[in-house]
Amino acid sequence: MTAAAEAVAIDSPIKRVLRIVCAVAMTWIGIMHFVKPNGFVRIVPSWLPAPLLLVYVSGVFEVLGGIGVLFPQPIRRISALGLVCLYIAVFPANINMALHQIQLTEGGTMAPWMMWMRLPFQFVFIAYAYWLRR
Repeated sequence: MTAAAEAVAIDSPIKRVLRIVCAVAMTWIGIMHFVKPNGFVRIVPSWLPAPLLLVYVSGVFEVLGGIGVLFPQPIRRISALGLVCLYIAVFPANINMALHQIQLTEGGTMAPWMMWMRLPFQFVFIAYAYWLRR
């Protein structure tokens, strides 16, 4: 491992900043699940029960995961692995959104190609959260 890679592998200033970015983003998105749940409910696949409840549950785990990555080990590790599981769990909703071109907001204008481009980023988020666990 190079010196640069090793510096980022441990809790370097870059990694601390990226943990804060993750914490802010996930906490904000989680809060939005409660403030404006309708868009999230829209993208829940129809084969899943209780869409609003699922939106609230995922919102709770987004907030907990976001805040948790700011704590020292072992809470950071548990929170980051929880985010990995969350990103996997919500992936069907993202696929559903792209397949059916569902807008998150009433009258939204997200282009269909953007909905499809979001899907590979889920794997980036999974890798990112997994990396933050250490």
